[in-house]
Amino acid sequence: MPRTAPAVPPELLAALRTGPFHLALRTAIGVRGLALHRVQQHLERRGVRVGVTSLSYWQQGRRRPERAESLRAVRALEEVLELPADSLTRLLGPRRTAVRPTVPVRPYRDLISPADAVDDLLAELPGPRDTGVHTVTHIERIRIGADRRLLRRDSQHAVRAHRAGVDRYLAIYQGDPGCDVGLVRVRAEENCRPGRIRRDQSAHLVIAELLLDRRLNIGDTHLLGYGFDDAPAAGPSTEYVRGFNSGTGQYVLQAAFDPAALPVRCHRFASAGPGAHPHESEELTLDGQHCVHLVGTGLGPCLLGIGWSWD
Repeated sequence: MPRTAPAVPPELLAALRTGPFHLALRTAIGVRGLALHRVQQHLERRGVRVGVTSLSYWQQGRRRPERAESLRAVRALEEVLELPADSLTRLLGPRRTAVRPTVPVRPYRDLISPADAVDDLLAELPGPRDTGVHTVTHIERIRIGADRRLLRRDSQHAVRAHRAGVDRYLAIYQGDPGCDVGLVRVRAEENCRPGRIRRDQSAHLVIAELLLDRRLNIGDTHLLGYGFDDAPAAGPSTEYVRGFNSGTGQYVLQAAFDPAALPVRCHRFASAGPGAHPHESEELTLDGQHCVHLVGTGLGPCLLGIGWSWD
């Protein structure tokens, strides 16, 4: 008869339902409160040998169980962690002939220029650089005014915690050249409140700490509503770029233009970092509401944005 698993906590159930595998494994280990060496010992009692390093890499997403003995270990993990049968195995999907290397989490300095300005501002905000959450879905809207300058940015951002005790999120904003970042207004509108805010005028950079209205456990999701009101820049805006320092589920960006100032051309693009040649570009067409948008799914670390020209 099939094994009957005990009740699964909601946060773990969510991770097992949506994956990916490494997050579900990490959540299960955290929920059960087992150190990796204890997990290893439980596996050994079942005749399965797997190193602590391999277990660590699996739960970080740095490696993926592929070989027959590794898949046997995953099935044993379901028993050790008291999970429903096949709940971890199914998240691995079809077996691959080769393991693709995973892209590590990149520091923010790799995605914003000048890099030293990012490091200096982050140093003024003590705490882990990895704030413990990753993006499930992020819907972002920007508005360009009649003077062709960026007016505001609004975000609806669903995140999931990959470690326990998460209570903040860092929102980073870089204005167009010439803007006065002292006048940039940070809006914490839903399920968060503003914490410490740091600004660098020369880099046109603002980093805002958004304090969550509850402490997240592993696997918990949280919906944030926040935004920035920009200060006038020296000249017209020509692009908006979002940087991702780790993988994300889905990202949607909409750019809305004032009817009195419509661009002649719009396009989406993606690149590896500031100054890098775009490795993706696609023309976009304004809709009846004078908007264009892009949708990105399953993104790794990169820059993704919309650019436009006025003549």
